[in-house]
Amino acid sequence: MSEQKPLSPWNYKPWWCQPWSILLTGITVISTSWLLFKTIWLTVLVSIPILTWMGFFLLVWPQLIIRSGVLESYQKDNA
Repeated sequence: MSEQKPLSPWNYKPWWCQPWSILLTGITVISTSWLLFKTIWLTVLVSIPILTWMGFFLLVWPQLIIRSGVLESYQKDNA
């Protein structure tokens, strides 16, 4: 009997949609904003949607996918 992978939505996402790439993209965009404009209010303005996006995809989305049961049915279909 083969050992199953732990239920993780990241196992089913491409490389550009992994936690490390989401963090790297967000940090790069926020840092670039600061380096280009050197204006705190503009950097904060850029940071709000970026941090919201990062929070959703790193914290909320994985939990929603796990709770939905989609991964369990996918794992059974491919077993």
